[in-house]
Amino acid sequence: MYITITPQKLGANYSQSAADYVDYLEKENQIAGIEEKDQELFFNQEEDGISPEMVVKEIDANTAKLEKMEPKFYSITVNPSQYELKKLQNSSEALKQYTRAIMKDYASSFNREINGRPINVSDIKYFAKIENHRAFKGTDYQIKENQPYATKIQVIKNEIRKIEGGEMQGSIRSREQQITNLEREAPHQQNGQRIVQGMLKEGNQSHIHIIVSRKDVSNSHSLSPGSKYKASEVELNGKLVKRGFNRDDFFKKAEKTFDKQFQYQRNFVETYQARKDFINSPKIYFSAIMGLPASEKALAMKMLRETGIPLPPVIPLSKAQLSVKLIKTIQKGILTASRSASIGI
Repeated sequence: MYITITPQKLGANYSQSAADYVDYLEKENQIAGIEEKDQELFFNQEEDGISPEMVVKEIDANTAKLEKMEPKFYSITVNPSQYELKKLQNSSEALKQYTRAIMKDYASSFNREINGRPINVSDIKYFAKIENHRAFKGTDYQIKENQPYATKIQVIKNEIRKIEGGEMQGSIRSREQQITNLEREAPHQQNGQRIVQGMLKEGNQSHIHIIVSRKDVSNSHSLSPGSKYKASEVELNGKLVKRGFNRDDFFKKAEKTFDKQFQYQRNFVETYQARKDFINSPKIYFSAIMGLPASEKALAMKMLRETGIPLPPVIPLSKAQLSVKLIKTIQKGILTASRSASIGI
């Protein structure tokens, strides 16, 4: 499970309204071939079938006392792995149930009180939408590793245009054959085609987008998951006041909620704590893998290789094998995969 929390983009080139982001989330319903009855609609904790117009209206109206350059909403993206999606059996209804469950986890991760009580999900104004398709982006490793072939193909296509226009001489047929060879030789293919930016990814790509208002449902209290404070207390006017949002706590709760709700047996490398260890201390990470039972260790390595992270041919399982250079390579790989949301664990 890979979850991100991102503030609304603000600045000269971005609207103060949620309209642009909601339009972005509606893009999948515009894909050719998707019938109206199969389109995914917005939902929240209590309602289904919410229109995009209502989402924009509700989020835009819930911004009392927020400054122009303060985020009015946050985007939460929930990306289940292929293993987790398989457990759900491609069920949109199961993803809805899970979304409603983790929004309770989200609310409980605030170290705040409203009217003397802890924050709960009824205080959170949010709208969610399931997407079932994902396109390859420029940050995906498949696109990056195919890029040298794409560049050569473009050069040859330019030459063909010049030959057709009489600007240069040469064989168009031989150049067309070169393009065919390059298309076939590109390392990453899908259904016999070179993977290119914008191509839809095959397989189950279901994931969840959640747009969460910065203000609570009463439009009175600011609830920012982007707070620089975790869970702490500060003295204000002689009183101890709770503050902050604990992201680590939310991510761990969301993981446990999935496992409990769907009886999922999570492998070590799928855990949030393991991902943190992978980035911060590869030695600890690989040592932990070595300590797993044989069947779990084999599955862990299979999952890790399926992420597309550039791992060495021989996995370093001792301190002597794990050089500083290799650590940096591994860290760079997982960070790239995480940013592109292509990480599968």
